[in-house]
Amino acid sequence: MPREFLQTPRVAYYSMEIALRSEVPTYSGGLGVLAGDTVRSAADLEIPLVTVSLVSRMGYFRQSLDASGRQHEEPDPWDPASIARPLQARVAVTIEGRDVWVCGWLYVVAGYTGCRTPVILLDTDVEENEPADRELTHYLYGGDQTYRFKQEIILGIGGTRLLHALGFRVLEYHMNEGHAALLCLELLDRYAYPEKALRPGDSRYDIPRIRNQCNFTTHTPVEAGHDKYPYDLVESVLGDFIDPVILKHLAGEDELNMTRLGLSLSDYINGVAKRHADTSQRMFPGYPIKAITNGVHPHTWTHAAFARLYDQRLTGWCHEPELLVRAECCVDDEAIWSAHETAKRELLDYVKTGTGKTLDPEVCTLGFARRMTAYKRPEMIFTDPGRLRAIAASQPLQIVLSGKAHPRDYDGKRAIESIFRHMQELADAITVVFLPDYNMDIAARLVAGVDLWLNTPLPPMEASGTSGMKAAFNGVPQFSVLDGWWAEGRLEGINGWAVGDGDPREDDASFLYDKLERVILPLYYKDRNGWIQVMKGAISKSASYFNSHRMMRRYTSDAYLR
Repeated sequence: MPREFLQTPRVAYYSMEIALRSEVPTYSGGLGVLAGDTVRSAADLEIPLVTVSLVSRMGYFRQSLDASGRQHEEPDPWDPASIARPLQARVAVTIEGRDVWVCGWLYVVAGYTGCRTPVILLDTDVEENEPADRELTHYLYGGDQTYRFKQEIILGIGGTRLLHALGFRVLEYHMNEGHAALLCLELLDRYAYPEKALRPGDSRYDIPRIRNQCNFTTHTPVEAGHDKYPYDLVESVLGDFIDPVILKHLAGEDELNMTRLGLSLSDYINGVAKRHADTSQRMFPGYPIKAITNGVHPHTWTHAAFARLYDQRLTGWCHEPELLVRAECCVDDEAIWSAHETAKRELLDYVKTGTGKTLDPEVCTLGFARRMTAYKRPEMIFTDPGRLRAIAASQPLQIVLSGKAHPRDYDGKRAIESIFRHMQELADAITVVFLPDYNMDIAARLVAGVDLWLNTPLPPMEASGTSGMKAAFNGVPQFSVLDGWWAEGRLEGINGWAVGDGDPREDDASFLYDKLERVILPLYYKDRNGWIQVMKGAISKSASYFNSHRMMRRYTSDAYLR
C-alpha cells in the first residue's frame, strides 16, 4: 500500500457496490452511483477517505431485450488487473467453520485538485480457497440468501481486517446501507475486554466505544428492502463469532436485521433526504435519524458543452458548485440553449446508431431511466395511451427510456414488457425508444440530452433519487412526484414541476397528463424564453445545492468531526 494513503487517519467508507467507471460493472444502480460520487467528491475536497467494496468479477449482468421487451441476462465479467493493482496483504474470515481468504485490489480515484483517494475492492478468488468460496465476490447481488450473507461477512468483517492489515488508521467507519453492518461485530470482537478482567455480570463488549466510531446511512424506506437473516443461518455460517444474546439485543430478537444492527452501533445516523429521514424515523423509533440529502458529482454528470460554459462564466464552479446559483444572471439565454442543443444532438445521434430510430431535434423529448421496479412506476406515463396520443397530436413529444430489472424482480421485468407493448401501440403517433443495458454512460447521455426529466415513484418509497439532480447540471428541468429530494427541492415552475401533491392516494397519471398538456408543452413550444428561464432555474436552484460536494461537506462536519 503506497505510504501516501497511510500517513493520515481516514474515514473508512463501506459500500456493497460502487460505480467507479461506466465500463467497470461493480454497481447496479443508484446506491453504487452515489458511492462513486461520494468518493469522487471526497477526492476533489481532499477529505481523507478509504473506500471498501467488492470486486464483483462477474459484474451485475448484461441486459439484452427481445422484440417483446423480455429481459435476458448474461454475466458481465471484467478483469480487475485492467484498472487496479493487487495488494499483498491477505486476511481470513471464518465461514461455515473454515478459513476463507480475502485479498484486495487498489483502485485510485484522482480528484479535481490532484488529491488521490484509495478504493479497496475485496476478492476471494485466490488459490487457497475452495472453488465455491472463490466465487463469493463474483456476482453483485447474486445467489441466494446464504450467498448474500457470506458476501456481507467478507465486506464488513473481511474489509475491516484487511484495512488493519494494510496499516490504515481509521478515524471513523461509515456504512453506506446495512450490507456492511457486520463490521460492527468485528470491532466489538477486536476491542472486547479480556474475560479475566470482568466482574460478574459485566459485558465483555465495549459498545459505547464502537458506537462512537460508526456512522450509518440508510437508503431504504421500505421494511422489506432491509437485509434480514434467520439466526439458524447466521449460526451455521458465522458460528459463535459474537455472543448470541448480545447479537439479538443489537440486531433483533427474531432475526438478524442488518439495518437495525448498524443503527444500534452507530452514533450518527442519517437518511438521504428530509422526507426519507422522517420515514426512517417512523420505521425505527428510538434511533435519532438525521437528514443529509444526497447529491451528485458536478464534473461527472455535467456535459462537456455545459462544463465549458460554466468554466467561462462561473469560474470555480466545479469545486464550489454553489456558484451555479449565479447562472440566472451570469449566463445568457443563447449560450444555455446552444449547450443544450449540442447535448441533445449527441443523444439523438447515439439513439440512431444504437437502435436505428430517428428522433426529431425539434420535438420535446422526455427522459426516464432508473432501476426498473414496480414502485418506480416506469410505465405510468403510458397509463392512458389514448390521452397521451391526443396530447401528442397537437403538441408532439418523444420518449427515451432505459433501465434494468433485477433478475428476480419479475414485476420489474413485466414493466419493461409493458413499455414495449405501448411503444408498438403508439408507434404511429409517438416515437418511444428503450435503450438496453443501462449504465453510467447511457445515464450521462440521457440526463444531458433530453428536454424534460420524468420521475414517477410511489410515495414515500423514493428515498432520495438522484437522476433529476444530474439532469439539473445540464439545465434539464425535472417533472417528478413529490418524493425524495424533489419534495424539498421543487420550486413549481421555476426549476421544474410536480406530478401530483405527494399523496399516494391521488391519481398521479391524471396530474401528469394535465400538467404536461396545459403547462409544460405549451411553455416549450410557445415560449422559448420562458422555457430557458426554467432551465436556468434547474441549474441555479437545483444543481447549486443538490450536489455531492455539499453532501460531503455535511458528512464531514456533522458525522466525521462530531
